[in-house]
Amino acid sequence: MTSWIPDPLHPAVVHFPIALSVLVPLLALLVLFALARSFVPERAWAVVVLAQALLVGSAWLAHDTGHDEEERVERVVDEHYIEQHGEAANWMLWLGVGALALVAAGLLPGRAGRIARIAGAASTLIVLTAAVRVGHLGGKLVYEHGAASAYIHPAQPDGVDASPAEPPK
Repeated sequence: MTSWIPDPLHPAVVHFPIALSVLVPLLALLVLFALARSFVPERAWAVVVLAQALLVGSAWLAHDTGHDEEERVERVVDEHYIEQHGEAANWMLWLGVGALALVAAGLLPGRAGRIARIAGAASTLIVLTAAVRVGHLGGKLVYEHGAASAYIHPAQPDGVDASPAEPPK
């Protein structure tokens, strides 16, 4: 019986925080514009808070699943590259949490809420830059360092995955 959960799970979930890191700043700017023009009430900012919370949740899931896959990928990729990607993912996750706090403070009434909304929108751009770095390093793991080969080569009789073939030059 085939499971509906992909194996490995990490490559299937990493696209959510990357996509959300692009969409949340756009959404924040759109809602800021709509608020400035009085097209929507201040409570509309809750949509941005929800989107940022989804980003943080999906980043945590991507981070957790990546950590689960680390040992297997270390068999074919130098640990340095994996650690670099993992550290970038940690930064993105914690920057996302900080941005969530600022974005959530945008629900406050009055001047404090207005300032927090602007700061929160700016912080989502910082999260976007962190996401670009995480995605770039993850892409390098797969396309330059052969991380996917940890999953496409059959296991040897002793249970150790076969070494990846040398890439063509």
